[in-house]
Amino acid sequence: MSNEQKPADHGHAVGLIIFVLGLGTLLPWNFFITASQYFNERLAAPNTTSNGTSGSTSKDYNYDSWMALLSQLPLLLFTLLNSFLYQWVRERFRVAFSLVGIFLLFSLTAALVQVPMQPDAFFSITMATIWFINMFGAVLQGSLFGVVGLFPPRYSTLFMSGQGLAGIFAAVAMLSSILTKPDQSSAALGYFITPCVATLGTLLCYLLLPHLEFARFYLTRSQETSQELLSSTDKSIVNISEKELEAERTFISEPEERSSVLAVFKKIWLMALCVTCVFAVTLSVFPVITVRVRTVYRDNTVWDKVFTCVCCFIVFNVMDLVGRSTPSLLQWPSKESRLFPAAVLLRLVFIPLLMLCNIQDSNLTVFSHDSCFVIIMALFSFSNGYLASLCMAYAPHTLRLSRGASIERAVPGKKTESLNQHLGQQGKKQTQNN
Repeated sequence: MSNEQKPADHGHAVGLIIFVLGLGTLLPWNFFITASQYFNERLAAPNTTSNGTSGSTSKDYNYDSWMALLSQLPLLLFTLLNSFLYQWVRERFRVAFSLVGIFLLFSLTAALVQVPMQPDAFFSITMATIWFINMFGAVLQGSLFGVVGLFPPRYSTLFMSGQGLAGIFAAVAMLSSILTKPDQSSAALGYFITPCVATLGTLLCYLLLPHLEFARFYLTRSQETSQELLSSTDKSIVNISEKELEAERTFISEPEERSSVLAVFKKIWLMALCVTCVFAVTLSVFPVITVRVRTVYRDNTVWDKVFTCVCCFIVFNVMDLVGRSTPSLLQWPSKESRLFPAAVLLRLVFIPLLMLCNIQDSNLTVFSHDSCFVIIMALFSFSNGYLASLCMAYAPHTLRLSRGASIERAVPGKKTESLNQHLGQQGKKQTQNN
């Protein structure tokens, strides 16, 4: 299909759906991490022994630390697994199965709001839920990034912007829940039902995407091109001798075997390492460290209650969204520049900076004022969104350029020339016969 025949994205419908897909991939997990106060309060209740007596003190479960550990392990493991899983499991099944799994897990979390439980049992179920949500989330994000990579780069930016908005949505929902002061049980129930509805909406948007003409053009273009090339090649080499055919099979199969995860990684290794470093730095301190920062205005009860929600979650997600959206206007440094990996490594400075803020029970406080924490968080989150979005936009383009170059290197000049001559002769014969 030529550029003149390329359909238009009428009403930006495909862009809107991709934005919603980005929103739906991270909205459930953002609702989970933003509700850390709810989980800590439920775990603070004393355990009741078998004879009905309660313990004198509540057990310290270190919820935030365990949440960080049990969220990142499956995220890493199943992101790597998804790199191989795509060869055997269809993308539509992976996405649909992951969304249904996330929906069921959040339905369970919402149902447990109304169920009285011992803290030990509640902690175990919550940790298992965190593991499986991130397992499904890793497969879902990896699959959808592959889909979005088939579209022009600006659609990758829209997808990343949707992910950024997910955090804002969850943080504002939590802030509203704190300020309105409804019944705690009812507020938590409504809070966890919201991502259930959002997950179903994401599934519907994903199923709708292939039915739009603009999306079909990009989703089927690579498949149609491969099929056309294989079809024309098969028809043209019917009369090649067995010896020539065996040589061509060896020649054609070698690049196919090399088209593996390792081969792709060799082409985009720099972008892969950069995005890994960006998220590794972010997740090493957010939210496990940042939620422990306390305001200096402890006498202000209202501000003390909303400080974490506003200065940690809302500031992070707003500036992260700004950072994710900025590459649609400006892309600097370029993917070839050495400044790009340097900027990624420079984010390591945020780890000590945030650990020197006013963390509860810390003796290493340097930046005690609230404004220092907000400024550091703003720069930290903006750089996270901006650099991650650049990586996601640069990687597919880098792969396309290297793929074109690798095809030329894979085909020896003499063999290509002889094959072209043979195909030309076959075409002439077919014309004469017609």
